[in-house]
Amino acid sequence: MTTHRVASHRSPKPLADPNRPVERAVTAVLVLAVLAGLGWIGGMIYTVAGWTL
Repeated sequence: MTTHRVASHRSPKPLADPNRPVERAVTAVLVLAVLAGLGWIGGMIYTVAGWTL
């Protein structure tokens, strides 16, 4: 009669692990996208304000 060992369940690493370079790259891209969006909105406000002068 043979006995089978049941593998112990290990919980996966959390998705927000800062040591993963892919997630750090995605976070950096999202930050750059937000900054670009804010810059674009600021440029539009500046342009529209310039039209009224």
